[in-house]
Amino acid sequence: MTALPDVAHPELRDHLLAHAVRRGDFVLKSGRHSSWFIDAKQTVCRPEAMVLVADAVLSVVPDDATAIGGLTMGADPVAFVTAGVAAVRGRQLRAFSVRKEAKDHGAGGRIAGALDPGDKVVVTEDTVARGTSLLEAARAVREAGAEPVLLVAVVDRGGTAEAAAEAEGLVFRALLGAPDLGFPYEGA
Repeated sequence: MTALPDVAHPELRDHLLAHAVRRGDFVLKSGRHSSWFIDAKQTVCRPEAMVLVADAVLSVVPDDATAIGGLTMGADPVAFVTAGVAAVRGRQLRAFSVRKEAKDHGAGGRIAGALDPGDKVVVTEDTVARGTSLLEAARAVREAGAEPVLLVAVVDRGGTAEAAAEAEGLVFRALLGAPDLGFPYEGA
């Protein structure tokens, strides 16, 4: 592995490398094999890194955003810790999850948590390869009457999510990309 590049979030990168990156032979969601895997929840869910994650996410959240969430499970810890840290700092962001399937009892629907029609939403995810979970969540947000204003991933391992988001008129930002962790983008 070559020297790591300078990155905007070096402490977050270092934590991911120490706790979330695994080397070996892995089968990805796409069915492709990879020599590395990242379980970003190993960083997002550790207390010493939660504020690092929230600060990094908040550094890209637009001022007019009113809610943060995404497809459960990948988005949940990112959205909830970011909303919590934001609240402590005087910024109000409602948090929510998008269920994989609509619930047919109770209030029903795909949204669980605090998302209101008209909200300006940051859709988040811990790790993306192609961005399909982010796009699915953005569609559910739109169906709920809210507006996705940014898609943000803690780590982009594939390098194609930005183009996929742009094709749907959405803005994508990754806090860190595979090259920041010493790996090439793997494409779609």
